[in-house]
Amino acid sequence: MKIVCTNRKARRDYEILETMEAGVVLQGTEVKSLRGGGAHLKDSYAAIEGEELFLYNAHIAPYEQGNRFNHEPLRTRKLLMHAREIHRLLGKIQEKGLTLIPLKLYFNDAGKVKVELGLAKGRRAYDKRREIADRDAKREMSRALKDEERK
Repeated sequence: MKIVCTNRKARRDYEILETMEAGVVLQGTEVKSLRGGGAHLKDSYAAIEGEELFLYNAHIAPYEQGNRFNHEPLRTRKLLMHAREIHRLLGKIQEKGLTLIPLKLYFNDAGKVKVELGLAKGRRAYDKRREIADRDAKREMSRALKDEERK
């Protein structure tokens, strides 16, 4: 599995409740650009329209050797999932006020482009600060234990 890009802000700004994998419908120049690592998922999200799932604001850089048929960098891309999975997600999103956030974009072992989606709940500012404080406390504890082991 070759990871193209990750959405690092997603884990900070959202509490990820569940993750799932979806295929992405791409044009040829988009795949070539992804192989070169030209993408980012900042400010991107997924939404269900009708019976289909779409990815919005995912930036895939134009392919350098592309000609006039090169792709639009921020175009809306269709995501591929089974219909029953989409219906299940739709129920959760409507019921609990959750959202779908892309966590990473990667090539699987078969060479297909996949996106890992997270069913997420937004965090408040004080939750983010508490999370950072907890992480720092754990880091300090592990350092202290490591120093004790060395003595």
